[in-house]
Amino acid sequence: MSASIGDVAQLAGVSVATVSRAIRGLPNVSPSTRDRVLRAAEQLQYSAHPHASRLAAGHTMTVGMAVPVLTQWFFAQVVAGAEGVLAASGYDVLLYSVPDNHAKQRFVDRMPFSKRVDGLIAVDLLFVSSEFERLTAQPVPLVTVGTSHDGAPSVTIDNVDGAVKATRHLVNLGHRRIGLITHHQPHALPFAAPLQRRRGYELVLAEAGITVRENLIAPGNLMAAARRVAPLETAQGSSRRGSLALQGGAEAMAQLLTVDRPPTAVFAESDEMAVGALKTVRDAGLHVPGDVSIIGFDDHDMAAYCDLTTVAQPVQQQGETAAALLVEHMHDDTGMRETTSVVLPTKIVVRATTGPHRSGRADIAAVP
Repeated sequence: MSASIGDVAQLAGVSVATVSRAIRGLPNVSPSTRDRVLRAAEQLQYSAHPHASRLAAGHTMTVGMAVPVLTQWFFAQVVAGAEGVLAASGYDVLLYSVPDNHAKQRFVDRMPFSKRVDGLIAVDLLFVSSEFERLTAQPVPLVTVGTSHDGAPSVTIDNVDGAVKATRHLVNLGHRRIGLITHHQPHALPFAAPLQRRRGYELVLAEAGITVRENLIAPGNLMAAARRVAPLETAQGSSRRGSLALQGGAEAMAQLLTVDRPPTAVFAESDEMAVGALKTVRDAGLHVPGDVSIIGFDDHDMAAYCDLTTVAQPVQQQGETAAALLVEHMHDDTGMRETTSVVLPTKIVVRATTGPHRSGRADIAAVP
């Protein structure tokens, strides 16, 4: 079996997206990295498939991307990363909004992408076995982002490990009453990340001998869970959606401050909810991190401006890597390439919203 782009990436010690850029002569690759990639490709006798223009006959030169919310920051960043790699290979991108379970079922039943695209990237969509089998039975190569299924290449992060890093950071600062603002949406489109991040939170509490208190866990997007998202939104609708996570985080933090013995630290499962939580704490006359430490997840563009401690994930790189894997898969005429699962790393970025627990101080009074 011939070497794959993933084999080259592993030997060169770089990402799949970097291999794609290096081999295609694209910018933003250092000369030393490009040389290392090319040497690895030569050693493995890896040969990139002919440029897309030589494959145009019988192809649409379009790739479909199915995402839950077209206007949300995370999904916009993944799309931007994928689009850059795909454009360099001569492909256009066709976006599909899949905001809820009903839309997901319709997407699988109707296959709107059939005969319109050469490949499909599904971002953060949890498919049951029957749905996944229907999708992969089509002659359209599939790559998933945020979820993994046997039988299709995938690009993910380790959400459990990211949450472990966030919660352990707070424990190591001396906090024992640690709240969680979660993204869980029981009545809307399910996502794997919220459950995985809660699991990481609970693992660290157990490791530290801290009992999980359900009253210190608050949903940060109850409003979003109750709202069906239209496939195409106006600019006003987009703005409102962007504010939902902020408001949800603010409301969840207000709930946490009313409980008996409120948290001295809070892990919010997204930076947007963390920023909402920050506002509530400050509006209550409390100090961050003096009274309450707050950590988010994502390293959103606004995190640095808010001086927010967070778990950074390489969002655009997830899109780039997925696109590079899909291009490789679309250009494989043998159908013999192995399924590649890429797990990208996360890291803690410590800023000003987390600090040591002030041992011996009086508990925060509950805010009415």
